[in-house]
Amino acid sequence: MQSNDAPLVVVNAKTYASAQGEGADSLASLMSQVEAKGVRMVLCVSAFDLSSVAAANANLEVWAQHLDPVGLGSHTGWLQPDTAIHRGAVGTLINHAEHKVEMSHVASLLSQLDGEIPVCACAANLDEAKALAAMNPSPTFIAVEPPELIGGDISVTSADPKIISDTVALVKSVNPNVRVLCGAGVKTGEDVLAALELGAEGVLLASGVTKSADPKGALEDLLSKLPEA
Repeated sequence: MQSNDAPLVVVNAKTYASAQGEGADSLASLMSQVEAKGVRMVLCVSAFDLSSVAAANANLEVWAQHLDPVGLGSHTGWLQPDTAIHRGAVGTLINHAEHKVEMSHVASLLSQLDGEIPVCACAANLDEAKALAAMNPSPTFIAVEPPELIGGDISVTSADPKIISDTVALVKSVNPNVRVLCGAGVKTGEDVLAALELGAEGVLLASGVTKSADPKGALEDLLSKLPEA
């Protein structure tokens, strides 16, 4: 695995058919084979796939897509953090645009985990990013993702570059230790390079890889514009 301060390429499997079950295993294997060029490669999988994917890909960071701030006990249907970690999760997303939660939910999860694993909290706008950055403990990462661009064909880096640079500036002014990622429509190496040039420290994407006819080629293209480590 790369160092903790390396840029990130975070691939979210969501519930795409191509990235569930055996598809998740295959995608993880491909990500493990790609030359990372000094980039932290992360795959966020369904809770059902955590154990299988993590066990077979020791050199790949495997994150949960969501966790709930609950303990062990009477919490039917909730995603309990200790169990996820036991099954191989070494990080998690929270507050994704497709699974929004209250800010109190995020704060409780951060307190419960207390830095045990990295947490990437998603923000739809500057107000959410500011609220997340001000939490104590804070998220490890804040990913800015304008909801209207998620899953689309236009990258946030070209459709709304100012939201990236403004989020970076705002988050760093509140807590310089929080790293900023960006997502929504990111699909190419040019998109990744543009995100880094705008101040982001990585990208969060899904369909650009998971729905690609050539996911390995898509992954290699995402890294193609970055300088060698």
